[in-house]
Amino acid sequence: MSWLFGINKGPKGEGAGPPPPLPPTQPGAEGGGDRGFGDRPAPKDKWSNFDPTGLERAAKAARELEHSRYAKDALNLAQMQEQTLQLEQQSKLKEYEAAVEQLKSEQIRAQAEERRKTLSEETRQHQARAQYQDKLARQRYEDQLKQQQLLNEENLRKQEESVQKQEAMRRATVEREMELRHKNELLRVEAEARARTKAERENADIIREQIRLKAAEHRQTVLESIRTAGTLFGEGFRAFVTDWDKVTATVAGLTLLAVGVYSAKNATLVAGRFIEARLGKPSLVRETSRITVLEALRHPIQVSRRLLSRPQDALEGVVLSPSLEARVRDIAIATRNTRKNRSLYRNILMYGPPGTGKTLFAKKLALHSGMDYAIMTGGDVAPMGREGVTAMHKLFDWANTSRRGLLLFVDEADAFLRKRATEKISEDLRATLNAFLYRTGQHSNNPSHVSHGGSSPAGRPWLTPQARWARWLSCCRFMLVLASNQPEQFDWAINDRINEMVHFDLPGQEERERLVRMYFDKYVLKPATEGKQRLKLAQFDFGRKCSEVARLTEGMSGREIAQLAVSWQATAYASEDGVLTEAMMDTRVQDAVQQHQQKMCWLKAEGPGRGDEPSPS
Repeated sequence: MSWLFGINKGPKGEGAGPPPPLPPTQPGAEGGGDRGFGDRPAPKDKWSNFDPTGLERAAKAARELEHSRYAKDALNLAQMQEQTLQLEQQSKLKEYEAAVEQLKSEQIRAQAEERRKTLSEETRQHQARAQYQDKLARQRYEDQLKQQQLLNEENLRKQEESVQKQEAMRRATVEREMELRHKNELLRVEAEARARTKAERENADIIREQIRLKAAEHRQTVLESIRTAGTLFGEGFRAFVTDWDKVTATVAGLTLLAVGVYSAKNATLVAGRFIEARLGKPSLVRETSRITVLEALRHPIQVSRRLLSRPQDALEGVVLSPSLEARVRDIAIATRNTRKNRSLYRNILMYGPPGTGKTLFAKKLALHSGMDYAIMTGGDVAPMGREGVTAMHKLFDWANTSRRGLLLFVDEADAFLRKRATEKISEDLRATLNAFLYRTGQHSNNPSHVSHGGSSPAGRPWLTPQARWARWLSCCRFMLVLASNQPEQFDWAINDRINEMVHFDLPGQEERERLVRMYFDKYVLKPATEGKQRLKLAQFDFGRKCSEVARLTEGMSGREIAQLAVSWQATAYASEDGVLTEAMMDTRVQDAVQQHQQKMCWLKAEGPGRGDEPSPS
């Protein structure tokens, strides 16, 4: 084969001889190598169909390869392919060895797993056997306990029966003893009674004589005692009467004692009334700005701020219509100038639907004019009964003690200032109303208050400033402001004491928008910008939203709008993240509008004649 793979080639240029003919292949050459070619002759027709063209082509290719310049490369390629086959065979051998090792490890692991399962099963069987033995032991112990309990119960039952029998025997014995003792006692008492009766019957004369002697001795003793006491008192009185120094001293001492007791009693009453009027607060007053000694001791810083504070604007924080705002501003200016000029205050009636700012304006009016204010409600008068008259006088006495002047604001005044002729009111409430009329009518009923120089004491030219100030303090220290939702129910005498009437109507579109913006800033914006609270605001147009809310809240009062703003704040606090969104505000506005409509339905159902029915805005 050297000529085929280029080994032992001749020199260049020499032609190689033809290769020797290949021996014919036999079918059994591969399978039976131990047989000779001459052992069994082939049949004659075996090569009859043989085509030698393939061998010729192979020989031709071998010759071309031998003469080719790539013969050596082909040989190297064949060697490399052989090496590659050997390496593949070696890798397969290694893989087979690795598979054998893995199979051995799998067998070892399977044996270990089988051993583990065997040990686990043995352990489980052992535990089951131990649990069964423990169960049997527990059952035996429980049976023993049950037997012992039954035995104890039987013994206890026998003991109880024995005790009951002994108790019955003892009770029978005691009853028998008591019966015998009772019989003996009856016999003894009967015998003693018979003996006593027999002895008294036999000694009746002696007993009567003893009683007679005891009565005579007692009578003699009493007479002697009376005689001795009369003698002593008579001698003492005679000696006292004959000594005029003792008589004079005794009379003077008794007189001084009576005067001291009477003076102390009345002085205590006067001092108590003075302290109550100066330092205390009447029971009818719910809220006041007057400073008392107790309040100054409790809150000194707040009292100092109030003393150093200047008069405020009467309409600060009060949103009204332009016409009403101009009118109440004139009232505030007139009230302030009235106090400066020491003239008479004018009584004012403020009426209109609830929540329109009547109470707020009364407070601002007092602060603007430099006066103190006191707030009472008409509903507190009726429950006082007979004490109402005294409480009313105490209220006005307390009001007259204010040196700065007092604005007395009566909220819900129609609760007790009703018509006396048509309304059915109690006698106590009627007496309280009369007391109120008396105390409020003294300004107009006192002719000394009218002067030739003007309608006030300050107009008298012949009085000194000190005298005019004293006269002003004595007659006009308070200003009466009434607030009512039903002014038509007032008594005619009340209407006669009113100098000016102001109607507070529901806010219009512009006033509602101002109220919404003010309360939104107070309850939402300020808490959100301070940073100390949990409230936050989402991003939306606040101005547009306030205008929209003002448009939707038609017919609502200022108090309802303030409550709506408070509900926005509460909704933000109740949310998970503390953020107030536009959707939350819309929800609360819808709820407020529905509630207002429901209130209006209730109000219409009560009747059209109510004075507190809101007028259409």
